[in-house]
Amino acid sequence: MSYKEEFIDFLIDCDALKFGDFELKSGRIAPYFINTGMFDTGSKIKTLGMFYAKAIREHYADTFDGIYGPAYKGIPLCISAAQALAGMGMDKGYVFNRKEAKTYADKSLVVGMPLTSDTRLILVDDVITSGKAIRESLDVLTACNTPKVCGIIISVNRQERGKTDKNALKELEQILDIPIHAIVTITDIKAYLYNKKIKGKVILDDAILTKIETYLEEYGAA
Repeated sequence: MSYKEEFIDFLIDCDALKFGDFELKSGRIAPYFINTGMFDTGSKIKTLGMFYAKAIREHYADTFDGIYGPAYKGIPLCISAAQALAGMGMDKGYVFNRKEAKTYADKSLVVGMPLTSDTRLILVDDVITSGKAIRESLDVLTACNTPKVCGIIISVNRQERGKTDKNALKELEQILDIPIHAIVTITDIKAYLYNKKIKGKVILDDAILTKIETYLEEYGAA
């Protein structure tokens, strides 16, 4: 079993992947939803960090110095991923931003490893919608000696179009000139879960698959 398939099982086990009707911030009614708030125990966040670490290692090998996580959701991601990488023999730094700047003692905008213009970072986040949070993160890093962001890893690529007919992630990737990878895509999820019994129950049956494919026909982009 690949780590991608293991990650999909993990999403189901944590009740983080749901099927139904969910209104998104964009106003779209989606038949699937990723609730990353369900990674709410030490064991779960440790396991989640391992999946991020495997994706980082697959896509970026040893070409970076540390991991950046945007507050707040990115904080446990960057720490747990760095811990997991250390267990794989890659001891890297981690850093995250403060939401509110301190006015006393250490007034740095970030917490963690020191940053220079030569520092190479991988940015980790849960999902990307408009890309606003990513742009804010890049602004923070620009104010902290402008380290180089070599890549971005998120949990799931919803494979939906953004403001154009292009995949929203591809759109953002081209604008920022930074490669973006997801641990899994909605295509991976469909292929793995379709008619598969988990704990005696089919999670993704014909009816749900039809809803997903109808939704992607309207909003999807590979």
